[in-house]
Amino acid sequence: MLKSSMRRTSLEIDEERLSRAQKVLGTTGVKDTIERALDEVLRADLRRQLADRIRTGQGVDRSEKLFEATRRWQR
Repeated sequence: MLKSSMRRTSLEIDEERLSRAQKVLGTTGVKDTIERALDEVLRADLRRQLADRIRTGQGVDRSEKLFEATRRWQR
């Protein structure tokens, strides 16, 4: 994901939850786990936004030109 400005902070973290998150995310360090978890939340939000656009049809190109290009690609 995009790197931007960083900030140093201290947190109280539940060790059991951290350990479980590390197993799920495949991370080992606290910083890596937090960064990966933040990335996962942001990706989940993008997927939700895309699903909303598909469901409502807003912002989805349904032009005949696109459909024809897709048909040509499938052949």
